[in-house]
Amino acid sequence: MTRYARQMVLPEIGAEGQARLSDAHVLVVGAGGLGVPVLQYLAGAGIGHITLVDGDVVAEHNLHRQPLFRMDQIGQPKAPAAARALSALNPDVQVTPHAHWLDPANAPALVDTADVVLDCADTFAASLTLSDICHARTTPLITASALALSGYVAGCCGTAPSLRAIFPDLPEKGATCATAGVMGPVVGAVGALQAQMALSILLGLTPTPLGQLVSLNAARWHMGGFRFDNAPEPAQPLPFIARGQTCARDLLIDLRTESAPFCAQAQHIPPEAIATLNPPDNTRVVLACATGLRAHNAGQTLQTRWPGDIALLALHD
Repeated sequence: MTRYARQMVLPEIGAEGQARLSDAHVLVVGAGGLGVPVLQYLAGAGIGHITLVDGDVVAEHNLHRQPLFRMDQIGQPKAPAAARALSALNPDVQVTPHAHWLDPANAPALVDTADVVLDCADTFAASLTLSDICHARTTPLITASALALSGYVAGCCGTAPSLRAIFPDLPEKGATCATAGVMGPVVGAVGALQAQMALSILLGLTPTPLGQLVSLNAARWHMGGFRFDNAPEPAQPLPFIARGQTCARDLLIDLRTESAPFCAQAQHIPPEAIATLNPPDNTRVVLACATGLRAHNAGQTLQTRWPGDIALLALHD
Protein backbone atom coordinates (compact mmCIF):
# COMPACT_ATOMS: atom_id res chain seq x y z
CA MET A 1 0.00 0.00 0.00
CA THR A 2 3.06 2.29 -0.24
CA ARG A 3 1.64 3.71 -3.47
CA TYR A 4 -0.98 5.66 -1.50
CA ALA A 5 1.11 6.34 1.61
CA ARG A 6 1.30 10.11 1.07
CA GLN A 7 -2.48 10.49 0.91
CA MET A 8 -3.23 7.88 3.56
CA VAL A 9 -1.15 9.85 6.07
CA LEU A 10 -3.83 12.54 5.93
CA PRO A 11 -6.14 12.16 8.95
CA GLU A 12 -9.11 12.68 6.61
CA ILE A 13 -8.18 9.53 4.65
CA GLY A 14 -6.19 6.85 6.43
CA ALA A 15 -6.70 3.17 5.71
CA GLU A 16 -10.48 3.44 5.94
CA GLY A 17 -10.65 6.25 3.42
CA GLN A 18 -8.34 4.46 1.03
CA ALA A 19 -10.57 1.40 1.25
CA ARG A 20 -13.53 3.62 0.31
CA LEU A 21 -11.70 4.84 -2.77
CA SER A 22 -10.78 1.28 -3.73
CA ASP A 23 -14.43 0.23 -3.49
CA ALA A 24 -15.74 3.25 -5.43
CA HIS A 25 -17.15 3.26 -8.95
CA VAL A 26 -16.93 6.57 -10.81
CA LEU A 27 -18.49 7.44 -14.18
CA VAL A 28 -16.46 9.90 -16.26
CA VAL A 29 -18.09 11.31 -19.38
CA GLY A 30 -15.49 12.80 -21.70
CA ALA A 31 -11.76 12.19 -22.13
CA GLY A 32 -10.83 15.64 -23.40
CA GLY A 33 -9.20 18.63 -21.73
CA LEU A 34 -11.23 18.21 -18.53
CA GLY A 35 -11.38 14.43 -18.59
CA VAL A 36 -7.64 13.89 -18.89
CA PRO A 37 -6.66 15.43 -15.51
CA VAL A 38 -9.78 13.93 -13.91
CA LEU A 39 -8.84 10.46 -15.10
CA GLN A 40 -5.18 10.79 -14.15
CA TYR A 41 -5.87 12.01 -10.62
CA LEU A 42 -8.68 9.55 -9.93
CA ALA A 43 -6.59 6.64 -11.18
CA GLY A 44 -3.60 7.91 -9.24
CA ALA A 45 -5.70 8.12 -6.06
CA GLY A 46 -6.71 4.47 -6.40
CA ILE A 47 -10.36 4.63 -7.45
CA GLY A 48 -11.36 1.00 -7.84
CA HIS A 49 -13.47 1.22 -10.99
CA ILE A 50 -13.76 3.98 -13.59
CA THR A 51 -16.26 3.81 -16.42
CA LEU A 52 -15.24 6.14 -19.25
CA VAL A 53 -17.57 7.29 -22.03
CA ASP A 54 -16.28 9.20 -25.07
CA GLY A 55 -17.18 8.81 -28.74
CA ASP A 56 -14.34 10.95 -30.10
CA VAL A 57 -10.90 10.07 -31.47
CA VAL A 58 -7.45 11.38 -30.56
CA ALA A 59 -6.65 14.48 -32.64
CA GLU A 60 -3.36 16.38 -32.96
CA HIS A 61 -4.94 19.82 -32.40
CA ASN A 62 -6.15 18.67 -28.96
CA LEU A 63 -2.86 17.31 -27.65
CA HIS A 64 -1.76 20.61 -26.08
CA ARG A 65 -4.48 20.13 -23.44
CA GLN A 66 -4.80 16.33 -23.47
CA PRO A 67 -1.31 15.11 -22.48
CA LEU A 68 -2.56 11.62 -21.65
CA PHE A 69 -2.43 10.84 -25.38
CA ARG A 70 0.55 10.51 -27.75
CA MET A 71 1.20 11.31 -31.40
CA ASP A 72 1.14 7.63 -32.34
CA GLN A 73 -2.45 7.40 -31.04
CA ILE A 74 -3.88 10.03 -33.40
CA GLY A 75 -7.05 8.71 -35.02
CA GLN A 76 -7.63 6.07 -32.33
CA PRO A 77 -10.83 6.13 -30.23
CA LYS A 78 -10.14 8.11 -27.08
CA ALA A 79 -11.88 5.86 -24.57
CA PRO A 80 -9.83 2.67 -25.10
CA ALA A 81 -6.64 4.72 -25.65
CA ALA A 82 -7.19 6.44 -22.30
CA ALA A 83 -7.99 3.11 -20.62
CA ARG A 84 -4.65 1.66 -21.77
CA ALA A 85 -2.78 4.72 -20.50
CA LEU A 86 -4.51 4.58 -17.12
CA SER A 87 -3.81 0.87 -16.80
CA ALA A 88 -0.12 1.64 -17.27
CA LEU A 89 -0.38 4.43 -14.68
CA ASN A 90 -2.12 2.26 -12.08
CA PRO A 91 -2.87 -1.40 -12.89
CA ASP A 92 -4.95 -1.69 -9.71
CA VAL A 93 -7.68 0.48 -11.25
CA GLN A 94 -10.28 -1.17 -13.48
CA VAL A 95 -11.19 1.07 -16.40
CA THR A 96 -14.19 0.20 -18.57
CA PRO A 97 -14.13 2.23 -21.81
CA HIS A 98 -17.20 2.96 -23.96
CA ALA A 99 -16.24 4.39 -27.36
CA HIS A 100 -19.58 6.04 -28.07
CA TRP A 101 -21.36 9.28 -27.23
CA LEU A 102 -23.45 9.56 -24.11
CA ASP A 103 -27.12 10.17 -24.86
CA PRO A 104 -30.45 9.99 -22.98
CA ALA A 105 -30.91 6.36 -24.04
CA ASN A 106 -27.65 4.92 -22.67
CA ALA A 107 -27.05 7.38 -19.82
CA PRO A 108 -29.46 5.97 -17.18
CA ALA A 109 -27.83 2.55 -17.05
CA LEU A 110 -24.37 4.12 -16.85
CA VAL A 111 -25.36 6.46 -14.02
CA ASP A 112 -27.04 3.64 -12.09
CA THR A 113 -23.70 1.87 -11.58
CA ALA A 114 -21.81 4.92 -10.31
CA ASP A 115 -21.24 6.38 -6.86
CA VAL A 116 -20.23 9.73 -8.39
CA VAL A 117 -20.59 11.07 -11.94
CA LEU A 118 -18.13 13.52 -13.50
CA ASP A 119 -19.31 15.58 -16.46
CA CYS A 120 -16.24 16.32 -18.56
CA ALA A 121 -18.09 16.37 -21.88
CA ASP A 122 -18.48 20.16 -21.97
CA THR A 123 -21.61 20.03 -24.14
CA PHE A 124 -25.03 21.39 -23.23
CA ALA A 125 -26.88 18.20 -24.11
CA ALA A 126 -24.59 15.84 -22.19
CA SER A 127 -24.42 18.12 -19.15
CA LEU A 128 -28.19 18.59 -18.87
CA THR A 129 -28.87 14.93 -19.59
CA LEU A 130 -26.53 13.86 -16.79
CA SER A 131 -27.97 16.49 -14.47
CA ASP A 132 -31.55 15.32 -15.06
CA ILE A 133 -30.69 11.67 -14.42
CA CYS A 134 -28.45 12.33 -11.42
CA HIS A 135 -31.00 14.67 -9.86
CA ALA A 136 -33.74 12.06 -10.19
CA ARG A 137 -31.50 9.40 -8.61
CA THR A 138 -29.84 11.69 -6.02
CA THR A 139 -26.45 10.74 -7.47
CA PRO A 140 -23.70 13.34 -6.98
CA LEU A 141 -22.65 15.04 -10.22
CA ILE A 142 -19.46 17.07 -10.58
CA THR A 143 -19.85 19.20 -13.69
CA ALA A 144 -17.40 21.67 -15.21
CA SER A 145 -16.70 23.85 -18.21
CA ALA A 146 -13.59 25.67 -19.41
CA LEU A 147 -12.96 27.98 -22.34
CA ALA A 148 -10.20 30.41 -23.28
CA LEU A 149 -8.75 31.55 -19.92
CA SER A 150 -11.57 30.76 -17.52
CA GLY A 151 -13.80 27.98 -16.25
CA TYR A 152 -15.86 26.67 -13.38
CA VAL A 153 -16.64 23.45 -11.53
CA ALA A 154 -19.80 22.72 -9.53
CA GLY A 155 -21.01 19.96 -7.24
CA CYS A 156 -24.60 19.27 -8.31
CA CYS A 157 -27.38 16.81 -7.55
CA GLY A 158 -27.06 14.29 -4.75
CA THR A 159 -28.12 16.49 -1.83
CA ALA A 160 -27.76 19.68 -3.90
CA PRO A 161 -29.78 21.39 -6.64
CA SER A 162 -29.27 20.39 -10.25
CA LEU A 163 -27.26 22.11 -12.97
CA ARG A 164 -30.54 23.51 -14.34
CA ALA A 165 -31.07 25.31 -11.03
CA ILE A 166 -27.71 27.08 -11.38
CA PHE A 167 -28.17 27.99 -15.04
CA PRO A 168 -31.91 28.10 -15.82
CA ASP A 169 -31.21 30.16 -18.96
CA LEU A 170 -28.54 29.24 -21.49
CA PRO A 171 -26.68 31.71 -23.75
CA GLU A 172 -28.03 32.43 -27.21
CA LYS A 173 -24.79 31.26 -28.79
CA GLY A 174 -22.13 28.95 -27.43
CA ALA A 175 -18.44 29.40 -28.14
CA THR A 176 -16.20 26.35 -28.46
CA CYS A 177 -12.52 25.64 -28.07
CA ALA A 178 -12.30 25.72 -31.86
CA THR A 179 -13.77 29.24 -32.06
CA ALA A 180 -12.64 30.84 -28.80
CA GLY A 181 -9.48 28.85 -28.04
CA VAL A 182 -8.35 27.40 -24.73
CA MET A 183 -5.12 27.01 -22.77
CA GLY A 184 -4.09 23.62 -21.47
CA PRO A 185 -3.30 24.63 -17.87
CA VAL A 186 -6.75 26.23 -17.53
CA VAL A 187 -8.64 23.02 -18.29
CA GLY A 188 -6.03 21.12 -16.29
CA ALA A 189 -6.72 23.25 -13.21
CA VAL A 190 -10.49 22.97 -13.58
CA GLY A 191 -10.26 19.21 -14.15
CA ALA A 192 -8.06 18.84 -11.07
CA LEU A 193 -10.75 20.64 -9.04
CA GLN A 194 -13.33 18.20 -10.42
CA ALA A 195 -11.24 15.27 -9.28
CA GLN A 196 -10.77 16.82 -5.82
CA MET A 197 -14.54 17.33 -5.46
CA ALA A 198 -15.19 13.72 -6.43
CA LEU A 199 -12.63 12.40 -3.96
CA SER A 200 -14.07 14.62 -1.22
CA ILE A 201 -17.54 13.19 -1.80
CA LEU A 202 -16.31 9.60 -1.81
CA LEU A 203 -14.35 10.20 1.39
CA GLY A 204 -17.24 12.01 3.08
CA LEU A 205 -15.16 15.13 3.77
CA THR A 206 -16.77 18.27 5.16
CA PRO A 207 -17.84 20.77 4.12
CA THR A 208 -19.32 18.97 1.15
CA PRO A 209 -18.58 20.28 -2.34
CA LEU A 210 -22.20 19.55 -3.26
CA GLY A 211 -23.92 22.89 -3.61
CA GLN A 212 -20.64 24.71 -4.29
CA LEU A 213 -19.47 26.38 -7.51
CA VAL A 214 -15.81 27.37 -7.88
CA SER A 215 -14.70 29.65 -10.72
CA LEU A 216 -11.26 30.31 -12.19
CA ASN A 217 -10.22 33.38 -14.17
CA ALA A 218 -6.65 32.83 -15.30
CA ALA A 219 -6.57 36.16 -17.17
CA ARG A 220 -7.00 38.13 -13.94
CA TRP A 221 -5.49 35.55 -11.56
CA HIS A 222 -8.71 35.30 -9.63
CA MET A 223 -10.69 32.45 -8.14
CA GLY A 224 -14.24 32.88 -6.89
CA GLY A 225 -17.41 30.95 -6.30
CA PHE A 226 -20.66 30.74 -4.42
CA ARG A 227 -23.02 28.32 -2.70
CA PHE A 228 -26.26 27.42 -4.46
CA ASP A 229 -27.86 25.12 -1.88
CA ASN A 230 -31.24 26.87 -2.11
CA ALA A 231 -31.37 27.50 -5.85
CA PRO A 232 -34.89 26.64 -7.11
CA GLU A 233 -35.40 23.99 -9.78
CA PRO A 234 -37.07 25.17 -13.01
CA ALA A 235 -40.80 24.47 -13.16
CA GLN A 236 -40.86 22.92 -16.65
CA PRO A 237 -37.40 21.69 -17.69
CA LEU A 238 -37.12 20.61 -21.30
CA PRO A 239 -35.85 17.00 -21.49
CA PHE A 240 -33.35 15.67 -24.00
CA ILE A 241 -34.12 12.46 -25.87
CA ALA A 242 -32.08 10.18 -28.14
CA ARG A 243 -32.83 9.60 -31.83
CA GLY A 244 -34.19 6.16 -31.06
CA GLN A 245 -36.64 7.63 -28.55
CA THR A 246 -38.68 9.54 -31.13
CA CYS A 247 -42.14 8.18 -31.98
CA ALA A 248 -44.85 8.42 -34.61
CA ARG A 249 -46.71 11.31 -32.94
CA ASP A 250 -43.62 13.52 -32.86
CA LEU A 251 -43.32 16.68 -34.92
CA LEU A 252 -39.61 16.58 -35.77
CA ILE A 253 -37.99 19.96 -36.38
CA ASP A 254 -34.37 20.43 -37.44
CA LEU A 255 -33.20 23.91 -36.44
CA ARG A 256 -29.87 23.70 -38.22
CA THR A 257 -29.58 26.14 -41.11
CA GLU A 258 -26.30 24.74 -42.40
CA SER A 259 -27.45 21.25 -43.38
CA ALA A 260 -30.42 19.22 -44.59
CA PRO A 261 -32.94 17.79 -42.07
CA PHE A 262 -31.52 14.87 -40.09
CA CYS A 263 -34.21 12.46 -41.33
CA ALA A 264 -36.96 12.29 -43.97
CA GLN A 265 -39.69 12.96 -41.40
CA ALA A 266 -38.08 16.13 -40.04
CA GLN A 267 -39.03 19.64 -41.10
CA HIS A 268 -36.34 22.26 -41.59
CA ILE A 269 -37.42 25.34 -39.62
CA PRO A 270 -34.95 28.06 -38.49
CA PRO A 271 -34.93 29.05 -34.80
CA GLU A 272 -36.38 32.50 -35.45
CA ALA A 273 -39.53 30.93 -36.95
CA ILE A 274 -40.35 28.84 -33.85
CA ALA A 275 -42.29 31.74 -32.32
CA THR A 276 -44.90 31.39 -35.08
CA LEU A 277 -45.19 27.58 -34.92
CA ASN A 278 -48.68 26.14 -34.26
CA PRO A 279 -48.25 22.39 -33.61
CA PRO A 280 -51.24 20.07 -33.98
CA ASP A 281 -52.97 18.78 -30.87
CA ASN A 282 -51.70 15.56 -29.24
CA THR A 283 -48.22 15.92 -30.74
CA ARG A 284 -44.84 16.17 -29.13
CA VAL A 285 -42.53 18.73 -30.69
CA VAL A 286 -38.94 17.50 -30.95
CA LEU A 287 -36.44 20.29 -31.59
CA ALA A 288 -33.08 19.18 -32.95
CA CYS A 289 -29.74 20.94 -33.45
CA ALA A 290 -26.06 20.04 -33.30
CA THR A 291 -25.31 20.68 -29.62
CA GLY A 292 -28.73 21.15 -28.02
CA LEU A 293 -28.25 24.88 -27.38
CA ARG A 294 -30.47 26.18 -30.18
CA ALA A 295 -33.01 23.47 -29.40
CA HIS A 296 -33.13 24.46 -25.72
CA ASN A 297 -33.60 28.15 -26.44
CA ALA A 298 -36.19 27.50 -29.15
CA GLY A 299 -38.02 25.18 -26.77
CA GLN A 300 -38.19 27.87 -24.12
CA THR A 301 -39.62 30.26 -26.70
CA LEU A 302 -42.24 27.72 -27.75
CA GLN A 303 -43.13 27.03 -24.10
CA THR A 304 -44.30 30.63 -23.65
CA ARG A 305 -47.08 30.22 -26.22
CA TRP A 306 -47.82 26.49 -26.50
CA PRO A 307 -48.63 24.15 -23.58
CA GLY A 308 -47.86 20.83 -25.27
CA ASP A 309 -44.97 18.36 -24.89
CA ILE A 310 -41.56 19.49 -26.06
CA ALA A 311 -38.36 17.43 -26.22
CA LEU A 312 -34.83 18.25 -27.36
CA LEU A 313 -32.47 16.29 -29.58
CA ALA A 314 -28.72 16.90 -29.98
CA LEU A 315 -27.21 15.65 -33.24
CA HIS A 316 -23.56 14.66 -33.33
CA ASP A 317 -23.27 14.56 -37.10
